[in-house]
Amino acid sequence: MAVGAGAPEQVADRLHSAAVTLLRRLRREDAGLAIGPARTSTLAVLVFAGPKTMGELAAIEQVRPPTMSRIVAALEADLLALRESDPDDRRAQRVRATTLGRRVAYRDRERRVGVLTERLRAHSAEEIALLDRAAELIERLAR
Repeated sequence: MAVGAGAPEQVADRLHSAAVTLLRRLRREDAGLAIGPARTSTLAVLVFAGPKTMGELAAIEQVRPPTMSRIVAALEADLLALRESDPDDRRAQRVRATTLGRRVAYRDRERRVGVLTERLRAHSAEEIALLDRAAELIERLAR
């Protein structure tokens, strides 16, 4: 198939650029947070995906284990996360969000969703429906 309008290569390139740009804009909302983007992202993983080992967190966040250790230590110092023994492997530790950590993560997500909601209000019902369908397709691509 030749690369042209609507070709998978072109759509992939545009989708990648749009996703990166949108995430960067949303990250600007995190500028006022005291914990910074790396800790915000790790905390979101713990809240929305559940407790993880240090290795799992490092892989998900695409950082080296020593970096993740520093991020988790900072989350612990802020009382946003807690390390516990893994019930399946006593040598391993799992990290989980605290009640305060969950509150912070939900508040941050609500703020970002609010920003997107306001941007969507400037669009027609048809465009919003199209974006809803696109979100469904993106979710399938991500699986």
